[in-house]
Formats: sequence, structure tokens, C-alpha cells
Amino acid sequence: MEQSESAPLTSGVDTAQAALDAAQQSVAAGSDVTALLLTAGAIVVLLFFSAFFSGSETALTAASRSRMHRASTQGDRRADVVLALHAQKDRLIGAILLGNNLVNILASALATSLLLSLVGEAGVVYATLIMTALVLVFAEVLPKTYALANTDKAALFVAPVIRVVTFIFAPIVATVQWIVQSTMRPFGIEISHETSPEHHEEELRGAIDLHSGEDPEIQQERVMLRSILELDEVEVSEIMTHRRNVVMLDLSDDVETLVDAALESPFTRFPLYLKDSDNIVGVLHAKALLREVRARRGNLADLNFAALASDPWFIPDTTSLLDQLEAFKKRREHFALVVDEYGSFEGIVTLEDILEEIVGDIDDETDIAVPGVRPQADGSQIVDGWVTIRDLNRDMDWDLPDDDASTVAGLVLHEARLIPDPGQVFAFHGFRFEILRRQRNQITAMKITPLAGDDTHALGDSKASERKEPATADS
Repeated sequence: MEQSESAPLTSGVDTAQAALDAAQQSVAAGSDVTALLLTAGAIVVLLFFSAFFSGSETALTAASRSRMHRASTQGDRRADVVLALHAQKDRLIGAILLGNNLVNILASALATSLLLSLVGEAGVVYATLIMTALVLVFAEVLPKTYALANTDKAALFVAPVIRVVTFIFAPIVATVQWIVQSTMRPFGIEISHETSPEHHEEELRGAIDLHSGEDPEIQQERVMLRSILELDEVEVSEIMTHRRNVVMLDLSDDVETLVDAALESPFTRFPLYLKDSDNIVGVLHAKALLREVRARRGNLADLNFAALASDPWFIPDTTSLLDQLEAFKKRREHFALVVDEYGSFEGIVTLEDILEEIVGDIDDETDIAVPGVRPQADGSQIVDGWVTIRDLNRDMDWDLPDDDASTVAGLVLHEARLIPDPGQVFAFHGFRFEILRRQRNQITAMKITPLAGDDTHALGDSKASERKEPATADS
């Protein structure tokens, strides 16, 4: 009787225990699912932050400083933040890389833990493959592609947040930078954050070269911008009017001869010299002469040219165009006499000459049209010897060197190392130079033909042999 009563009691306890165990397993299963979902959600959030850091790095490093500066001057405070981050680019890159690596490593660790709990030891392999694909596509390529397509917009958007991140990570980044510099120093590698003016100028030149297109206006703009940057590299001797082409007045001549010479000339300023052309005593302006002639009502007997002239302004031939332009503005003059290191008169340079270096030839009704370059049907050019290399490069879009000579005739003499005869042919710098005419020792005309690489090589031997030939008499 007692045994029969205890059996149901034991059975009830077992049932209750089983129910309790089932309930605990159910709770544990539910907790595991919740943990898995939370882990997966954390991985997604971390991937989002990784994408943010990757896109921010691309946007902030690729953002145009010139456009940011323009936006800053127009009152956009976010542009000020972008410029401030640019000024400390090492800290910017360090903070972004620190944040990006932090979230990527944490996401990978969570993914490995998650997959280990689901599939066991094989979870390491699965986590590596899955996280590599997710990070590559959604945290690297996608955000960087968007940032490259919308650089300035993305930079302005992320700059305030990245500024806070940079501030928070500043101590860690500074420590990392110190370790990096200490590691490089024994190898003689010094990290400098200063940018030279030459670097900025080269960046500007590169930007000008990128300003390309078939539109003639774009081509003209590119040429003008290049010329402005080259003003401090070009000397007045390279653009001056040589003394043999300068109209000068000798005060030892009679008055009528001087007046006729001045009125027949297309120029308005004339250097005055006394017997010796190196003995320049003044510069006469045609307007001053005309006023004096009118005041005298034709009576030119005792006209004093020296009294009408202004003092001559001599400048060295090594003066740069930029310095000379500033000097013209400061002195309010348009005309200067160029002399060499020995004080000998070489030629003249005017304000118009410098402006023409920027905007191209400026012709007026008194200019004599002597272009000096005549295109031929076969693609070659007949060029007068006095044509400057700079003008030829600019007009023909060539790249002949002008370091050792200012004219094409001077370039041939420098390369040939002799005074060539008509008919001689030379090949250098990718062009064929055929001498057409020579007056005394001066090359007056030549035919220039652009060459292909093979043609240049073929003419090399003939050029070398021609250098050995002696120059003949005047042609």
C-alpha cells in the first residue's frame, strides 16, 4: 500500500524536473539567438563605420584645396574645417587609419566568434572569406567610389565628424607618429611636412596642363597661364629687339635728316647716340618731337634733339621679365635699353614685349607684318633665323629647348658647333633643320621638319660628319 502511493509521487517529480529542464533549454536557446542577432547587428554597424572612415579618407585627401578655399571665402564654415584638416594631413590620415583598423579588426573578431559557435572550427575559414568580401565591397570599394565621384560634397559632409575623431585620437596618433619617425631616422629618412613654393608652382603647372580641349579659347587660355608662370624664368635678352633692328638717331646728323628718319619710322621712341651707337645719350619720343615741330611752325634750324629727349634707362640683359614688368610699373615707363655685362648696348625691351609674352602678338596699324614662319604643304615650316624659340614653341606647340639660345638660328649654331652652309642638314631634339640661306655669318632662313623617332636616329650620323666640315665663305 505504501509502495503504490510512492510511485505516483516519484513520477510527478520526474515530470516536473523534465518540464523545468525543457524550460531552461528554451530560455538558453532564446538567449543564444538573441546573442547571435546582437553580434550580427554589431558587425553590420562596424562595417558601416568602416565604410565611413574609408570614404572620409578618400574624400578629404582628394578634395580640391582651391575649391575649398573659394568656398571658405564665401562663408562656408565646413570648408574651413576641410582646410584645417588638410593643414595637418598626417594627423588626419593617422586618425582615420586608426579608426578604420579598429572597427575592421573588431568586426572580424566578432564574425569569427559568431561562426565558431555555429559551425565549429571551420568558422575561422568562413569568417575570413565572408569578412574579406564584405569589407572589400561595402567598406572599401563602394564608399571610395562614391567619394571619388562626389569629392567636395563628401568632404564637406564628413569634415565635422572627422575633426572630432582626430581630436579624440590625437594622443594615440602622436605616439604612433613618434614611433614611425624614430624607426625611420636610423635609415636617414626624414619626414618633412613643409611644402616648397616650387612644389605649389608645379601643382599649378599641372593644373594648367589639365585645362585642355579642342576649343581655341581653351588653348589660348592655357598658353597665357603658362606664360605668366614663366615670367620669372625668362630674361629680357630672350625677348628684346636686337640692336641691329633698332631704329636709332645719330645726333651728329643734320636736323632735317633726323626729323625725316623719325617721321618715316613706324616706332614712337628712338635711342639717341652721338657718333658711337654705344654712346646713347637719351631717348626721344615722337610725340615730343611733333609738339616741338608744331611750336616752331616749321623752323627747324636750331632744333635741339637732346633737349627733347628723356634720360636713357639701362637695364642688364639678365633681368627677368617679372622683375622688369614690376620696374615698368614702378617707374611708369614703357621703354628700356638692354646692356650686357660689359655695358655694351644689346637692344631694347618695351612693356608691349612683355605683354606679348603673355597674350601673344599685339599688332597695331603701324606694326610691320613679318611673321617669320611660313607653313609648307609637306608639314614643314620655313622659319627665319631671328624667330625666337619661345614664339615658335608657343605657336607650333613644340618643345625646343631655349636654355642655351633664344632664336632658332642660335639653337642651330649651339648644336652644330659650326657656322653651317646652305644645304646642310642637322637633326636634333626630334626635328630636321635644313639651312636655306646665310648672310655672312648669320643664318637667315631654314626649313624645320618634325621627325619620327626612326628618322631622327637615321640622321644622327650625317649630323656628326657635317660638324667636321669647315664653314665656307659668306653665302
